[in-house]
Amino acid sequence: MIGRRRVFVIGFGLFAVAGLCAGLSESVGTLIFFKVLQGIGASMTQGTAMAMAVSAFPKEERGQALGLHVTIVGLGNVAGPALGGFIVGEFGWRWIFYFSVSMSILAIVTAMAILDPQKFSIKNKSRDSFDWIGAALSTISLVALLLVMTAGPLYGWLEIRVGFGLLILVIAITAFVRHELRIEAPMIDVLIFKKKLVSLGVVAQIIAFIGNSSIRFLLPFYLQVVRGYSPQFMGLIFVPGAASMIIAGPVSGRLSDKFGWRKFTVGGLLLSSVGIFILSNLSQSSSLYMIIVGLTLPMAGISVFYPANSSSILSSVSDEQYGVVSGLVNLVRNAGNITGVAVATVIVTGVMGSMGVAPSLSAISADDGGRIFMVFMKGLQMSYKIIGCLVILAAVLSYIRGRNIGSSN
Repeated sequence: MIGRRRVFVIGFGLFAVAGLCAGLSESVGTLIFFKVLQGIGASMTQGTAMAMAVSAFPKEERGQALGLHVTIVGLGNVAGPALGGFIVGEFGWRWIFYFSVSMSILAIVTAMAILDPQKFSIKNKSRDSFDWIGAALSTISLVALLLVMTAGPLYGWLEIRVGFGLLILVIAITAFVRHELRIEAPMIDVLIFKKKLVSLGVVAQIIAFIGNSSIRFLLPFYLQVVRGYSPQFMGLIFVPGAASMIIAGPVSGRLSDKFGWRKFTVGGLLLSSVGIFILSNLSQSSSLYMIIVGLTLPMAGISVFYPANSSSILSSVSDEQYGVVSGLVNLVRNAGNITGVAVATVIVTGVMGSMGVAPSLSAISADDGGRIFMVFMKGLQMSYKIIGCLVILAAVLSYIRGRNIGSSN
């Protein structure tokens, strides 16, 4: 409504100011408050960045644009932990935020110099009002989802607070859908979910990121507690996977433009499932080679899947809806990441509880002669087997959606 370039720059400005305040914080509460503001600023950049990247390329090169987007994510995954560890070790935690301020200023200056104000500040003339009620209901829905997914494993799914959160989630989602169907200019046109290309694509993407986040969540427990690797060495183990994202993302995006998205959505998910099933066979003495291969394949698979799948979803909407749908794609990714942590935790702690061990991941740090390690490994293996099967299901959904990039069938 007000132009993507403007929202992008304002978002980075908010991110910078909040980062400076977070670095100067004298209490945990203040730090968390400014981290929330940083999150708002970051969200303003994510949806608009993808929308601008897609709109900068012709439609037949949409996958290439999204592939380059995945490359940047991969670069961040490689550089972030390494830079973060160095900065904290040399200068202290506050400098993490000061460094983010300097990078944000650089991003703002670059955006102002490079982004064409005529092209990226174009306003949507067909809309003159913002759907505040829809935004509020969608926010309530997402917050309720995040709280339920976090509190369920912690307090138990039958606990009254969790049940109350589920009730709020159902009511908010129902109210959101009914509201969006009634108004003339909805925040999200929910009717687009009638298209298999969109609805099944969203479901497949949620499952894909459930698999990806469960790996990144559980594996550090295995590497650091069970195997005894240092945090620095753990970071090196994740580098090949991040490097595979840098390579596979643009290649997948470019080829999906030429050969269609289905080969790459299905192929990427099957590649991810292979890696997850490899990890489901980990033991307390598995080779480092097995760990790296099992970790790298899912990260490569998600980078093959994501550009093609996002391109297929965006192909179903008009240019004016790129901003909203890009935000939806990022929302689906984040929801999948949160859900993956919850699903993995539920499975692992459930197995631990059934075998007579405290159903908590914190219990694996206890020294009981190795029994807790053995029980945790059973839970980890079961978690990866179940999630691997879910990823195969996502591959099936991606296959039946249709064949051509531009198809709405």
